[in-house]
Amino acid sequence: MASHKITKIAGAQPTTEFELTVAQALVDLENNVPELKKDLRPLQITAAKEVEVGSGKKAVVIFVPVPSQKAWGKIQARVTRELEKKFSDRHVVFVAQRRILAKPSRRDNPKQPRPRSRTLTAVHESLLEDLCHPSEIVGKRTRVKVDGSKTIKVFLDAKDATSLEYKLDTFSAVYKKLTGKAVVFEFSATDSF
Repeated sequence: MASHKITKIAGAQPTTEFELTVAQALVDLENNVPELKKDLRPLQITAAKEVEVGSGKKAVVIFVPVPSQKAWGKIQARVTRELEKKFSDRHVVFVAQRRILAKPSRRDNPKQPRPRSRTLTAVHESLLEDLCHPSEIVGKRTRVKVDGSKTIKVFLDAKDATSLEYKLDTFSAVYKKLTGKAVVFEFSATDSF
């Protein structure tokens, strides 16, 4: 059974059918691809969602525990390629499952201060880095239009243009779904910022 590949944190929703499908696909990869077996065996996921990208396309967002995110990063490119073969016409994206703690108010008296990594801004920044993981973010601009709406422009490393070009719309749609912020991904024309 594939349920051993899913680790739920306390208070999380029960495992869905789609999460079991993704977990089963990971177990199949572990069993069928010998070079991934050793790296994939200890790793687990916390959740999986399907996100509507637009024009009838969907993306698979796989949430992984933060402590094992570094290990996932090492094999993410190969696992993504294999999972995109399995889930045809869907892009696969790995994101760490991070927690946002509320800003402490006067009423609650926390025993210790809220860590910077649990703030809304830090979690959204980390999510942005997780989305375009094989590539690096080389620049960022926030554009505020006359009507007050904000759009974040993210510039990715130009050397990854061939491998990630087809996924830029997926990155934008997934980020918008998870955070509610509009973002546009582009590849930097020059290396100097």
